[in-house]
Amino acid sequence: MRRHLSFVLLAAICVSVLASCCHNEKKAKYVFYFIGDGMGFSHVSLAEGYLATKEGKIGNSPLCFSQFPVMGMATSYSANRYITCSSAAGTALATGAKTNNGMLGVTPDTVELTAISYKIHNAGFPIGITTSVTIDHATPASFYANSAARSDYYSIARQLSESGFEFFGGGGFYGVKDKRHAEKSLYDIAVEAGYEFAYGVEDYKAKKGNSEKMILFQAEEAKRNNDLPYVAERVEGDLQLPQVVEAAIDFLNNEKGFFLMVEGGKIDWAAHSNDLQGTILETLDFDQAIQVAYNFYLQHPEETLIVVTADHETGGVTLGRGKGYVYDLSVVNEGNKVAQEGTDVSNYMQDISRDSLSVVAKIGWTSTSHTGGAVPVFAVGAQSGLFAGRQDNTDIPKKICKAMGVEF
Repeated sequence: MRRHLSFVLLAAICVSVLASCCHNEKKAKYVFYFIGDGMGFSHVSLAEGYLATKEGKIGNSPLCFSQFPVMGMATSYSANRYITCSSAAGTALATGAKTNNGMLGVTPDTVELTAISYKIHNAGFPIGITTSVTIDHATPASFYANSAARSDYYSIARQLSESGFEFFGGGGFYGVKDKRHAEKSLYDIAVEAGYEFAYGVEDYKAKKGNSEKMILFQAEEAKRNNDLPYVAERVEGDLQLPQVVEAAIDFLNNEKGFFLMVEGGKIDWAAHSNDLQGTILETLDFDQAIQVAYNFYLQHPEETLIVVTADHETGGVTLGRGKGYVYDLSVVNEGNKVAQEGTDVSNYMQDISRDSLSVVAKIGWTSTSHTGGAVPVFAVGAQSGLFAGRQDNTDIPKKICKAMGVEF
């Protein structure tokens, strides 16, 4: 009992010291809010184990964000379910309030909520919203839209143009495919609202001075309203999440500071499919996007805050399967072709059972859906001590506002 009380006392002292340090720190001026969709603690360990395997050693090779000095955990339940959906979790992370599964940016009784992106924008900071999936999907949409149904993509996409936020980037408008609302092009609506469209990195560079508001989609016209390709399926010229983050920083960076939300959306999609290769590569890609922000932090360490978390865990992935203390990630291939038993397959996602590679690697999965476990929180920079320890997902946006000196 004494040992337990001593530990509790020590933990309380640590939290008190962190809070005192945060009080004396500068307010965060440049804020990055990274959300790894579906990324639980095991996803992080899986990616680190894969890197260690590549290096020929037993153990874990750390990611960029897993080395951040502040670490915590966040509970993720929704207002009506132990296991949240993406829109309810996105709403919690964006607004600081719980809602029911299937709802976005509204309370369970459909009262509209205000995302911190609007509060930060009203305080004078330019805003960027980016993702590797479509820009009107649950997590990015939670930062600019309100809807009783997350599936009302056209209505949600229309609200993007009404937000007035300075930068959007990643996958295109899924709402274009919503045949219930074909009366007006989402592109025309955005142009009328003052947005300049750029298609690919080179087009962005050519157009970035044309307008104060920018939307960056993929260069190839056939892909413009789709999510960004899986890492394993990329071809030359495909837009990548780290490139989107680079463009967003370039566009938003000014003396006022900025707020940038970045979603690694395809971690979730790969994990839903129990796709071992995809889950690892999408997590590593997300980490590379964070590395871009970290490079910026190194230039402005006293004024930059980076927060990394997840909306929920997907797949229930475990490092180990069946009996024995072993897993083998050496069988995972980084390319878009996977060789297995002498067969060269051009499309791993389509032609090989998603579970077969996991069986060989001795990696387990418990679900093709979300799970209810707590998710990681990592932070570095100005006011980062606020994010240490146990918290709920609704606490994170409140702490971001506090770190920036913005009234919640």
